Amino acid sequence: MKNFDQLWLELSEKVAAGDPTSGTVAEVAAGVHAIGKKILEEAGEVWLAAEHESDAALAQEISQLIYHLQALMLARGLQPDDIYRYL
Repeated sequence: MKNFDQLWLELSEKVAAGDPTSGTVAEVAAGVHAIGKKILEEAGEVWLAAEHESDAALAQEISQLIYHLQALMLARGLQPDDIYRYL
């Protein structure tokens, strides 16, 4: 189990390493438009899980949304502190 910052560190390291077999590297390379579409899809799945599924299923969907949001942050060059200042 990891928290937001641990996931950030893991994904940042993958992108920095540029591993061509990494799904994260491929997602960031696909760009903002592709990641944005994935975020919209995942946000819809979060909503549907909240309406119709278990807490565990909802938590899983939220974790996937967070992953894709972090991929978008990496694609745009944002850091967690850029987000934290607005929380």
